[in-house]
Amino acid sequence: MEISGLPLELWRLILSYMRLPDLGRCSLVCRAWYELILSLDNTRWRQLCLGCVECRHPNWPNQPDVEPWSWREAFKQHYLASRTWTKNSQDLESSNCFYLFRRKKDRRVLCVGPGCEFDNLRRALLSAGVYDRIVLLPGVYEEQSEIFLKAPVEIMGRGKLGDVALLASFDQHCPTMRLCNLVFMPAWFTPVIYKTTSGHVQFDNCNFESGQLQIHAPGTCQVKFCTFNQSSINFHSVAISLLENCEFAGSENASVTVEGCPSLDRNWACKHLTTLAKSRSVLLQMSEPPLRNTSKLDSQGHLPVGSMRTCEIVVGEEPGLLFSASQTEAMLKRACEKENDLSGDLTVTPKEEAMTMDTDSSDSELSTSSENEEESESSYRLPYQAHSLSHLLAKVIHSRPQANGLTALQNDYELKSLPQEMQKDKEVQALANSVQGCLVRKCLFRDGKGGVFVCSQGQARAEGSIFRDLTYAVRGIQNSKIIMLKNDIHHCKTSGIFLRLGAGGLIADNDIHSNCEAGIDIRKGANPLILCNRIHSGLRSGIVVLGNGKGIIRSNQIYGNKEAGIYILYNGNPLVSGNHIFQGLAAGIAVNENGRGQITENVIRENQWGGADIRRGGDPVLRSNLICCGYSDGVVVGERGKGLIEGNTIYGNKGCGVWIMSSSLPHITSNQIGHNSIYGVAVFCRKDDANDYLANQGGNENFNDEGEAANWENELESEDERLTSRRPISVALVESNSINHNGAAGLYVKSSEALNIIGNAIHANRDCGVSISQSSQLTRIANNSISCNSLGGVQVEAECRVDLRGNGIYDNSSHGVASKGDGVVTENDILGNKGCGLRLSQAADMKVLKNRIHSFRGYGIEMLDQTKGVVQDNVIFQGKSKRAISQQTSSGDGCIVQNNKLIAFKKKFDAAWTLENPPARPHIEGSSRGVSISGNSQKVTNVTARIAARMDGGCHNNGSIFCTIL
Repeated sequence: MEISGLPLELWRLILSYMRLPDLGRCSLVCRAWYELILSLDNTRWRQLCLGCVECRHPNWPNQPDVEPWSWREAFKQHYLASRTWTKNSQDLESSNCFYLFRRKKDRRVLCVGPGCEFDNLRRALLSAGVYDRIVLLPGVYEEQSEIFLKAPVEIMGRGKLGDVALLASFDQHCPTMRLCNLVFMPAWFTPVIYKTTSGHVQFDNCNFESGQLQIHAPGTCQVKFCTFNQSSINFHSVAISLLENCEFAGSENASVTVEGCPSLDRNWACKHLTTLAKSRSVLLQMSEPPLRNTSKLDSQGHLPVGSMRTCEIVVGEEPGLLFSASQTEAMLKRACEKENDLSGDLTVTPKEEAMTMDTDSSDSELSTSSENEEESESSYRLPYQAHSLSHLLAKVIHSRPQANGLTALQNDYELKSLPQEMQKDKEVQALANSVQGCLVRKCLFRDGKGGVFVCSQGQARAEGSIFRDLTYAVRGIQNSKIIMLKNDIHHCKTSGIFLRLGAGGLIADNDIHSNCEAGIDIRKGANPLILCNRIHSGLRSGIVVLGNGKGIIRSNQIYGNKEAGIYILYNGNPLVSGNHIFQGLAAGIAVNENGRGQITENVIRENQWGGADIRRGGDPVLRSNLICCGYSDGVVVGERGKGLIEGNTIYGNKGCGVWIMSSSLPHITSNQIGHNSIYGVAVFCRKDDANDYLANQGGNENFNDEGEAANWENELESEDERLTSRRPISVALVESNSINHNGAAGLYVKSSEALNIIGNAIHANRDCGVSISQSSQLTRIANNSISCNSLGGVQVEAECRVDLRGNGIYDNSSHGVASKGDGVVTENDILGNKGCGLRLSQAADMKVLKNRIHSFRGYGIEMLDQTKGVVQDNVIFQGKSKRAISQQTSSGDGCIVQNNKLIAFKKKFDAAWTLENPPARPHIEGSSRGVSISGNSQKVTNVTARIAARMDGGCHNNGSIFCTIL
């Protein structure tokens, strides 16, 4: 019969009345009929699928309102599943699928119920043969003793689910069984509903009420479309078992418990279940819709899943703290204008406006002279651009924020997807493809104590499941292995995932949010791989690593958590790389209480407190991260904090770039620290008040296990894993950094401890380059380039001790060095500053030796008040004012001035001044010292030009926002 004889709509109407065998025969006629049968997907195939008493909606229980991609394919899977249980060990030689269609000899249907041949199940089982079907009529069937299943049969309830209830306990001793459309309740004598120790059992469309299933190796099970109400399944050393589309609710303990290493002793069903698990893995469903506009997130801050995952995400509790795209662009333009006003050119002073100084003026008495009153200063200028840090200054000049900074930033720090991680890392690929132990797919765990509990080297895998409103979702201990892919874990009363005592595995591409404690809690030697997850909106931290916990935390989005995005303490030592940690209500990463860790190449942005907070013995490696646009300081190194902070871009934060407490001992090297609203680097001596340490920074977090006190100090390992490239230091060290365009001083010191400031480029900050406000111990400032700052180059207050040696102090808008304290100024180049080259006032007591000093208008060296000291062997280039040394001290005997050389520029056609023997300072032998990550550092440096800086101006105070806002 030709299909073209009738309209297609009429054919579909006719075929909608056909039974399944007839549809199969029609599809074999020809290709046109085959395609016609396929076109019935949303009509007849849907009707057949939903009308099957052995199954439920294909997307039950998680998405019952979502249509499957093919109703025909869903029905096919149900049909095959109802027959594969009969494939036992005797049929393994059968070819392919023939066993599905071969009729079993003498297969009977036995009915149990009122008016039937059998009035109870036990009698029917005694009479049943191999592969017979036992049909229970609606009613309640109760057995007074345990039933032993010795022959493989199928037990099915007639009618709707709930019409047939069984109060019995089964012990399987046969190779295979299938039970369908039944309600199981425990017998009065035991809570165990079903137990198998060797055979395979299949449950389809059943309810379990207040009982237990026990599966012991080499036994296996396949459970599909079942409901467990206050019930649980216990697996003991199973090689493989499969739970699909099941609902677990109200359990008093873990709903699924997996115990023991997978057994090598396997039954006939293992091969079938392994093939089935691999064919339905979420890894085969990686194609996803494109990322939606992140401004349309729901109230919980859910991020849409997509193959391209970047950090352009707006999630926050207070919309007033966030900026629209137009506001960000406007701020970037203002930032560029500010920088243009500030930086100028390193080689030629701007002609439009020049600063002049009277001989008796102070720092605040600078005035402007108009262009027509000023002669050209180029003839008096000494070239200094070829010093050892000129490469850093060149990057600073060209590293201006652009209006398209966010877009370019995403391109440089794009998060890797799970397929990309699998392609790069063979270990990830092996774990993702592992299908041993208990496999949980598309299940719902809700309103109970626990979801999945794995212990004693057990193995479990959860895919596409939902865990909600539990005490905990997943717990792994005692060297167990857990693989979690594409699950949704939220609103747990404690942490979402607990890993203890050497547990490991892979936690990837999950959505973990809105939990009362940490999203993931790692401790006691646990060492998982945590990749490509979205961990957000938690009431405490996103990830906690403590008590010798380890792990690799990579390519995750961690945002909107009330406490630190990642919290490391008590000797926790994870590898944290490539994550986007943003818009948290506390610190981005907090390392406290002897925590360690290697934190590399992360984007840490828009957090309410410090981007990275290190204190109380914390000793991490913080390398090549982008820490930007925070509402407080970029990096906070608090009381007793340590660590290597290297190669980071710390940019556009509303507080300081780096805030350091003087009792700490950090090594800060090779960082780009720019465009922060207050200081670039600030060192303070004020201690943290315990009452000031906010609870949402993790200071009061309960890290006890199961509510019991835990003394982690006694469990710390003695081993101390350190990178060989780390140099031991005994004094806090700030070296080889570029500190530029910050809202206050580039480097501010108010400290009671010694400090070394070496080899930094401090440029174009809106206050002094270096300001020493308090320094009872020696502050060593050596081999730095300090240039183009809005006030002086170096300012030293009274009673401070400094050692300035080998610095280049150029083109600052006030005095090159202004000191009221004590110390040594030796072998520096102090050139082209608008005020005096060196100004000593009040009770300053300085040794000024072997410097090269030049000032356009002020004195080369000016000594006032009760100044004491020695001014000797200096070379002073006389500027336009012809002023060299001014000594206006009240006691001339206290200051020795001798053997200084004055060089006057007499005629315009004389040879230009040059700096020779040595060349322009700073002059550092092997100027790349301290930069051990040139590749990554170059990448981070280049990004500086393209970051969305929040340049709203800063407030000047004596501490970080983190400490003073309280």
